[in-house]
Amino acid sequence: MESRQITERNRTSGLVEIKLGGSALIEEGAATLNALSGLVDTSRQEPVVFKMVVTATGDCAYRRTDGIVVCPISALRP
Repeated sequence: MESRQITERNRTSGLVEIKLGGSALIEEGAATLNALSGLVDTSRQEPVVFKMVVTATGDCAYRRTDGIVVCPISALRP
């Protein structure tokens, strides 16, 4: 599992999972993110405001019905 939590000064945070691609791996990453977001201690910080799976494949980013963003690494370049 390779997930990272990004926490801002205002106590909001997001979770990012990196997967090399494929539908099965995206589903696995999404399941991990959902599990990890449930572990956040909301008495100490705000709930997770975004979850993203970064992939090595794909043409464009999209938001799944569960709110998780799936984004190819190529879409993150300037």
